[in-house]
Amino acid sequence: MLINHDTRCALDCVVDLINTTPESDGREGLADLAALRAFVERNQVSDIGSLDEDDLVAVRAVRQLFTKAFAAPDTPEAAALINSLVAEAGTTPRLTDHDGYDWHVHYFAPGASLADHLAADCGMALAFLLVAGERERLRRCDAPDCRRAFVDLSRNRSRRYCDSRTCGNRLHVAAYRARRREAVAVPAQNGQRS
Repeated sequence: MLINHDTRCALDCVVDLINTTPESDGREGLADLAALRAFVERNQVSDIGSLDEDDLVAVRAVRQLFTKAFAAPDTPEAAALINSLVAEAGTTPRLTDHDGYDWHVHYFAPGASLADHLAADCGMALAFLLVAGERERLRRCDAPDCRRAFVDLSRNRSRRYCDSRTCGNRLHVAAYRARRREAVAVPAQNGQRS
């Protein structure tokens, strides 16, 4: 599956946004304006002016709709949610070549609020996945104590963990230790029977 730079950035951004929910991380990741500004900087969201409390409320509302779209039980429901997000944002596709990047498409209107910017760009990125028949790439981590979202962009759609260095590695180490304990326990049990 070929995903251009902008779509990849928008997918990373929507995953980061979803992972700020208390359900994903156990705490509110967008607790205040400082957290919202950090989110904008971390995701290099362009063309955003000053932010206020209204922006925080609006971004949290958009986040909930993205969370529902991400977890939708089927493609028609996900498509309806994404269509709603994109339509409410007043999507206005336009070509741009800012910040040293080659020509690409922005879907948000010039001067759009942060919430509309996210709804338009991230909504279109998710729309591209749905159109490509790749909705199953939208996943939650398989680690039993983790609910973080991620987009599986592996060739064979085999990614299971939000981060293989943390969740994946932790579970692999736990499985290895359990196998070692079992291997040690079996000879001990066999020795007791003799």
